[in-house]
Amino acid sequence: MKLRVDLLPDSHYPDVALVIDVLRATTTAVALLERGAGGLLLTRTAEDALGVRAVRPEVLLAGERGGLTIPGFDLGNSPVEVGEAAVAGRQVVMTTTNGTGAAWRAAQSARHVVLAALINAHAVARHALAVASEEIAIVCAGTDGRVGLDDVYAAGVIAEYLLALGDFQVDDGARIALTMRRGGGDPGEALRGSGHGATLEKLGLGADVDFAAQLSTSRLIPTLVPGDDVPVGALRFLAG
Repeated sequence: MKLRVDLLPDSHYPDVALVIDVLRATTTAVALLERGAGGLLLTRTAEDALGVRAVRPEVLLAGERGGLTIPGFDLGNSPVEVGEAAVAGRQVVMTTTNGTGAAWRAAQSARHVVLAALINAHAVARHALAVASEEIAIVCAGTDGRVGLDDVYAAGVIAEYLLALGDFQVDDGARIALTMRRGGGDPGEALRGSGHGATLEKLGLGADVDFAAQLSTSRLIPTLVPGDDVPVGALRFLAG
């Protein structure tokens, strides 16, 4: 079995892709489903999200640009905010600066696409090992097209756990992520020390960073589920 870590999204994933945007899209996605959201519809653009609402006015819109809530949306991209929102039973349309685009790229080729974060790291690792046939790719979303320390650290956590579960041929990306994990301190230290973590702190969103730094507090696995009933311009993820 092959294990690779892409420090930025690629376009070819033959088997399993675990998409990470730990600060904050994939963490928020897990939180939304934990709070009972009936499903997530990920779009690449805010316009696509608004297009979904035009045909399904009952949905909630969640999204950010530059870390801040998109004007006119119901929610931003805050896992802490989710804890105070009434999302149970509601479909949530989500679009973010980096994470939802990374999920879209992975979905173009991968047989299985899962949203991964530190809070569900062990659960997604076990799931990936159960469904993979040839390769597990951990896909880091990055920040504005640049490698993000926060995502690489989280990828290292998942890679480390996978290596404890089975034998893998690892690529250099995985070696980099594992080195970051082993030398990066605890999750809180690593995320706060990242460039994106520092930006969120300046925006007054430090509580989101602390939330995202929790390790394996959730067993929830947001999994891509295609279907003819999915709106144009959206990917549907359900709790697994």
